[in-house]
Amino acid sequence: MANAEKVAAVAELTERFRGSSGAVLTEYRGLTVAQLAELRRSLGGHATFAVVKNTLTKLAVNEAGLDEQLSSMLSGPSAIAFVDGDVVEAAKGLRDFARANPLLVIKGGVLDGKAMSPSEITKLADLEPREVLLAKLAGAMKASLAGAAATFNALPVQMAQIAEALRARRAETEGGAPEAPAAEATAPEASAAEASTPEAGAAGANAAEANAAEAGTPDAQAAPGDGDES
Repeated sequence: MANAEKVAAVAELTERFRGSSGAVLTEYRGLTVAQLAELRRSLGGHATFAVVKNTLTKLAVNEAGLDEQLSSMLSGPSAIAFVDGDVVEAAKGLRDFARANPLLVIKGGVLDGKAMSPSEITKLADLEPREVLLAKLAGAMKASLAGAAATFNALPVQMAQIAEALRARRAETEGGAPEAPAAEATAPEASAAEASTPEAGAAGANAAEANAAEAGTPDAQAAPGDGDES
């Protein structure tokens, strides 16, 4: 391959690494052309599968800033699945094909700039499709909004109940306060009641007799005087 062709190939690979959301490196030793074509069809529009030369790919990986994540995997016959669509669906396609065709070995990959091991790619493939996850998210959001709406609708009723309870408490407090002076007002009545008892009447009579006796004493003293003059 001429230098110009190598430069163009490296530039194309570099752009694919930078423009894809992820890349999965595989070893395809022993797979036939027909099997590779079947693999490409199984990936659909979620990924493109390309057989690459390790020397050129290492240059592209270095230029794309993914040398640390991918360079160690570039040994033996290599092919890369560049993920352009749903990452989960691309991982499912590679996993299912590898199960049916053990000659395809998933060596690892990179997703959004982060390295992924073969086991992590398999776990990614076990996730539900993007459409299902979005539907579940939409359902959860709808339920949350419905709950929030119910809470907001209940607020006026709760506020009215609180206001009514405060009003009743205030009326009860204000209505009970005047009763205290009424109790004090009974004190004179008690005094009058005490005066009306037999003991109080006897005391009053004794006082009256004493006053009468004192008033009659001068009359008794004046009576002999009147006799002498006669």
